[in-house]
Amino acid sequence: MFEQSIGELAALATAFSWTLVGIFFGKASSRIGSLSVNFIKLVFGFAFLTVTALITRGVPFPTDASVHNWTWLTVSGIIGFFIGDFFMLKAYIEVGVRISLLMMATSPPMAALLGYFLLGERLSLSGVIGMMVTIMGIVIVVMSRDRGGQGVRMKYSPRGLFFAFLGALGQATGLIFSKIGLLDYNTFAATQIRIIAGFISFILFVTIMGRWGELKLAIKDKEAIKYTLFGSFFGPFLGVSMSLVALRYTTAGIASTITSITPITIIPFSIFLFKEKVKPSEIFGAFVSVAGVAILLLL
Repeated sequence: MFEQSIGELAALATAFSWTLVGIFFGKASSRIGSLSVNFIKLVFGFAFLTVTALITRGVPFPTDASVHNWTWLTVSGIIGFFIGDFFMLKAYIEVGVRISLLMMATSPPMAALLGYFLLGERLSLSGVIGMMVTIMGIVIVVMSRDRGGQGVRMKYSPRGLFFAFLGALGQATGLIFSKIGLLDYNTFAATQIRIIAGFISFILFVTIMGRWGELKLAIKDKEAIKYTLFGSFFGPFLGVSMSLVALRYTTAGIASTITSITPITIIPFSIFLFKEKVKPSEIFGAFVSVAGVAILLLL
């Protein structure tokens, strides 16, 4: 019972870590753009993970990974760290951190669907209901009636919502390929491989698009670098570490559900830090989405 409590507290710490990651990266992205933040955060993230790997497993780099590990984790890194994160940070700029994190609640249902089609994993009736409840909660938040009550419209930028959806899809797809490539390999080392793949992808993208000048200017913005450093600390280092503790001491379903409450934990920050006017219906929708994730993962 005590060990389970440790796991649940670690999962809660993970949720707050991801919330802070969204806040810090959101602030950094608004200053230097999503491309620069993604590129710089991978450098910081890899440094934190290298130190962690050295301390926890005595090997700083993933030199002991198999060809299978490298192949599938590389694919996962390209999809998750390059494509998914790129669009999620663009969503931070377009629709804000709160709505972007809410859209991330679609990642577990999408991962369940992808697992069903690609891995042959079982998709139960409760899983389908959980997906529907999650989507319903998001619809409650992002849609509203016209003042005359004659129609329904989106309250937020359709482009921003689409970016957030692509970010969530990238995370879900990256998770599936991580599961294929991980096997019994060390999680920290596996994340290093994913970051290496994402970093190389960004180098190729920046070179082809001729945007090195943009990165040079971004590095000079000390405020943005500070935000990116903090976000990298709470993400790849603290967030990943706490999630591993959670998985060790409690069930994967409970850990994943508690970790997925970021659409709720971000609300106080949105109100008091960003001075957003959050409507009761939006708070209700966030709770509904998290309830859907709980149904999906626990039943």
